Amino acid sequence: MTEPTAKERERLTAETSFPKHWVADVLASDGGVVHLRAIVPSDADALIAFHSRLSERTRYLRYFGPYPTMPQRDVLNFTTVDHHARVAFVAVLGDDIIAVGRYERLPEGDGNSAEVAFVVADSHQGRGLGPILLEHLAGAAAENGVSMFVAEVLAENRNMVTVFREAGYQVSRSFEGGVLRLEFAIDPSEALLSVRNSRERAAEARSVRNVLSPTSVAVIGASTDSSKVGNAVLANLLAGGFTGPVYPVNADHRSVRGVRAYRTVREIPDPVDLAIAAVPADAIDDVLDDCLDKGVKALVVVSGGFGESGPEGQENERRLALAARAHGMRLVGPNALGVANTDPEFALNATLAPHLPMPGRVGFFCQSGALGIAILDQASKRSLGFSTFVSAGNRADVSGNDLLQYWDSDPATEVVLLYLESFGNPRKFTRIARRVARSKPIVAVKSGRGAVPPALATGPDIDDSIVKALFEQAGVIQVDTIAQLFDCAILLGYQPLPTGPCVAVVGNSTALGVLAVDAARAEGLHAGAPIDVGPQAGPQEFAAAVSGAMAAGDVDSVIVVFVPPVAVTVEPFAEALGNAVLGADKPVLTTFLATEGIPDVLAVRGEQGQPIRGSVPSYSSPERAVTALAKAWRYSAWRSRPASQPIRPNGTDSERAAALVRGWSAGETDRWLSDFETAELLSCYGIEVVEFRSVTDEDEAVAAADELGYPVALKATGEQWRHRPDLGGVRLDLVGADAVRFAYRTLAADSGEPLLHVQKMAIKGIGCVVRVQDDPSFGSLISFGLAGVISDLLGDRAFRVLPLTEDEAVQLIDAPKAAPLLSGYRNAVPVNKSALVDLVQRVSAMADDIPEIRELACEPVLASANGAQITDARLRIGPQPSRNDLGPRRLR
Repeated sequence: MTEPTAKERERLTAETSFPKHWVADVLASDGGVVHLRAIVPSDADALIAFHSRLSERTRYLRYFGPYPTMPQRDVLNFTTVDHHARVAFVAVLGDDIIAVGRYERLPEGDGNSAEVAFVVADSHQGRGLGPILLEHLAGAAAENGVSMFVAEVLAENRNMVTVFREAGYQVSRSFEGGVLRLEFAIDPSEALLSVRNSRERAAEARSVRNVLSPTSVAVIGASTDSSKVGNAVLANLLAGGFTGPVYPVNADHRSVRGVRAYRTVREIPDPVDLAIAAVPADAIDDVLDDCLDKGVKALVVVSGGFGESGPEGQENERRLALAARAHGMRLVGPNALGVANTDPEFALNATLAPHLPMPGRVGFFCQSGALGIAILDQASKRSLGFSTFVSAGNRADVSGNDLLQYWDSDPATEVVLLYLESFGNPRKFTRIARRVARSKPIVAVKSGRGAVPPALATGPDIDDSIVKALFEQAGVIQVDTIAQLFDCAILLGYQPLPTGPCVAVVGNSTALGVLAVDAARAEGLHAGAPIDVGPQAGPQEFAAAVSGAMAAGDVDSVIVVFVPPVAVTVEPFAEALGNAVLGADKPVLTTFLATEGIPDVLAVRGEQGQPIRGSVPSYSSPERAVTALAKAWRYSAWRSRPASQPIRPNGTDSERAAALVRGWSAGETDRWLSDFETAELLSCYGIEVVEFRSVTDEDEAVAAADELGYPVALKATGEQWRHRPDLGGVRLDLVGADAVRFAYRTLAADSGEPLLHVQKMAIKGIGCVVRVQDDPSFGSLISFGLAGVISDLLGDRAFRVLPLTEDEAVQLIDAPKAAPLLSGYRNAVPVNKSALVDLVQRVSAMADDIPEIRELACEPVLASANGAQITDARLRIGPQPSRNDLGPRRLR
């Protein structure tokens, strides 16, 4: 790509004069991309041009009068703002302003109210730009201490009234002289967040639909050389039978593969929905300009030379993504294998793979092109049908999150498969996946960081235990290999979900039957002795045994192990098995002929000859069948549990906590709070640290012990001594002044610290650790485990993404491998687990309310039958982070 133009450099310089996080690429309701930023003085000419394009009606509704031209004084006033009391945003497409929104703080009252207004170009009205501007203005206003918006609109301006009403705000109205005065608080509420998420979901799904359901496609760089990717993608589009027109773009030839070619996209006489770019990286700029002029909705870049090629390529890739969005398009790639939609209405094969799987109900997303080709090949061999397929390459824009939004509302997709090499926005992934998995199973492989070239790593390395917790929390079925991915897919795609863990094993091989039972029990399934009909059984005996198992009330699923008898044809057995399980509401799996996928003899065919639901999947071994069934059962159990909501415990004071943190904030640097500050902040959420006093000499220590009441503990406060009784940094069960004086002298000498803590003795219990960490990808994570060197060594910690729901708080406490110790292991007295659940709920609420919290460690927490007491806590705060899944919605 070429160097930035002078105009681009001027715009980039201007954008540094206001908060950088205000700049956003957003999706309109039609799926198109719009660039949003604060207005700057250099926008004067563009603002005048924008105003001149407004219709008389639009100007009248916005300005309450004709206002045919914008005087220079108004231009200066509108473009010169302080980004605090006066804020204005422009929505830009290419070089043109297409919408303007602003607020201005009102002088009356306490200064927390502002008047808001916006106007959208006539040709872009109906795209949802008004609510987007309102959302981002509200975000900026909240940062500047504004809590209330006021808007005055003409009563006849119904569209504007609808924008405010449907935005999710609680609006109060008054009417005077034909003008409506609307007032509403901009604090985010559950209703407001629900509206935002719904709007985001619809827009992202629509943007992906623009990619996967085009009515016309242009292949830019369509080559006459059969060895070039531009030739291959054109050939695959034509061979796949795409139902719309295909336009090759080639500057040197009048036709490619017998199809009329055009020199540029601009010369194509009809509309173009989707463009496939197969041109060198340094030729992309012209392609983008042509696509903007033509109104192309989406762009797939199959050519390489971007992020995978090194630092220069990474910069070019970043600019490509920004430029594509500035031109209003979603981008798949670069370095992508392409996209496909097997729906006969489109029959789209815009990939470099010559053959696609048959139509089906499975959606697939991955990054690697080479892996994508292997996946398509394996799907075909296993007779696994796909609805849609996206290989996003370097994933500069469209990601797995976008595809999840699309598949959630796509009736043609029932199962989602993901191969994730990296996360773009894991926090958002959790939010979306948790919703989608309630109706459609999601099966995911998360490859190790070592599998991703450093140039393509889009985020920090994420610990495997955190990924596992994220998937469990969101109901995602995690698998380790591509083989396991397909093993789950053929079960979920063609058979019902198991409703319980009880499995019956039926077969004509004793050895295979025993293997299947042992594997099922190892996976936590309930399996009795195998039902062995013997190798001499005929088709009807075989089918009768299967039917009997299916009819049993204590059987939730059936695994059929079949070895064909010598010199006997298998078709009668297949027919008998198929008839026995036809229309069954319990899943049936088999090892029929050790085939992987759907054997032809066990397939139920649809109108196009493809396998449909009711087809019986086969596995190469009983163990693989059991593994897939066990994962399906665990997912089914997760889905059957009612979705719980985050619980805010009683006795919390978030306003006081926020005020404390503001007072302690250290500007742009992090700082550890003192022990007393930490205890005060925790108390705002009903979390109490066992009472303590700081002392600097023996007399103070004795006085503190007398005040707190014996027995007491004496602790060194130096960092190297905290939580380390093995170093001698703690003296416990001190009774009497002499014991306190002696302990003070020895502990102060050992630690070299005269400042010690005298603390009231906590009730003895099992030591636990509750921590919060601010992860750059997930936001706040909470972890729980038992205290001690062994737990630390084995990494026996459970993680969850905040905020915790009621069920997740319980699951967090029960998740560590050592958790049975809390329930009375080997006749010990059980601890009060409800107190631990209440503690993690309070910690969750605090960390979710206060984004400045960087780290919190409650260690140890002593859990006993009487409750849970925190003996020590440390807390670090810092500048409020910019999290890309909080606040106004935007593309990453």
